[in-house]
Amino acid sequence: MKIHEYQARDLLSDAGVPVPPSSVVETVEEAVAAFKKINSTVVVKAQVFAGGRGKAGFVKLCKTADEVKDAAQFMLTNRMVSNQTGAEGIAVKKLLIADAVDIESEYYVAVVLDRAKRAPVVMVSREGGVEIEVVAEKNPDAIVKKWLDPHLGLMNFQTAQLVEALGFTDKQQAKDAAKVIRGLVKVFLDNDCSLAEINPLVRTTDGKVLAIDAKMNFDDSALFRHPNLNEMHDKSEENPAELRAKEHDLTYIALDGNIGCLVNGAGLAMATMDIIKLHGGDPANFLDVGGSVTKDGAIEAFKIILADDKVKGILVNIFGGIAKCDTIAEALIAAAREIGFKVPVVVRLEGTNVDRARELLAEANIDVLVPADDLTDAAKKVCAQVA
Repeated sequence: MKIHEYQARDLLSDAGVPVPPSSVVETVEEAVAAFKKINSTVVVKAQVFAGGRGKAGFVKLCKTADEVKDAAQFMLTNRMVSNQTGAEGIAVKKLLIADAVDIESEYYVAVVLDRAKRAPVVMVSREGGVEIEVVAEKNPDAIVKKWLDPHLGLMNFQTAQLVEALGFTDKQQAKDAAKVIRGLVKVFLDNDCSLAEINPLVRTTDGKVLAIDAKMNFDDSALFRHPNLNEMHDKSEENPAELRAKEHDLTYIALDGNIGCLVNGAGLAMATMDIIKLHGGDPANFLDVGGSVTKDGAIEAFKIILADDKVKGILVNIFGGIAKCDTIAEALIAAAREIGFKVPVVVRLEGTNVDRARELLAEANIDVLVPADDLTDAAKKVCAQVA
């Protein structure tokens, strides 16, 4: 789960990390009123689940009420398009009005889960204010990493090493930087984050150390322990189909192609998408119905896939184990009669009760259900159907 920048700033502030004052608004009038309360130069920032806001013109430095009004009007009436949104862009519904600061230096500080080492890792860099992926590609030595012991957490000597890596030599600023790092680690561990990032952390011209931007992602499987985080969830920023899938215990991710995929098992789903690409097709989604899918769950999966107007064909690839092939066949038949498939559905079934499943499909005699002998045959047939 993701949250907005203003929510991440609140979590940091609660953990003792210094953050400039700010307000969240949803209208132009509220933006102007927020500026007048601060009564100094402000930054107007779009609150969306995507990066590249500055380059897209959705972060503005404003010195007057008229500038704030113009910036808010622009952001709330235009879709933000960046390299992370796609050409269609995303609508902006909330703005952060924050007190601007005079920046002397920018830094990067983050905690992320290192799955290879099975431990959180703290990363810092003196090259803040830019995408960390760019730094990692062009100058990987600029990123210093310290891994956390799952039981001991961040040790004092590690904090000192990270502060030194950031280049803070002034005693008070070094203390402030250490406080920021410890606070960020606390937020990460206390809230079951998968990512907690400050970019940039800044040193101001008057010697303050402040977090002026933040990004946080959370482990969905741990949200039951954090009702406060569930309350922060902004469903309007999520793909409606993906939200609908979660409600039915389905794992769905929308893609840009025209071949819908219904598969049981994440690994098999990825292999299915790969083989579609191999034979010249383009997947429209990743959809894992799971090992214990029911007939109702499978029907819902078809409804989600077919709600995408780009879908011109569907590949069903089921290896029957816990989810038996005849259950999937019954769901296919029920969905075809209930929904009415308007696109061809290529079906590859193997595993438990596969013979009975094939009998059911043959007896149903539904033209749009196209049987396949194996996965290669299925991929070739669905690609030919949508060509």
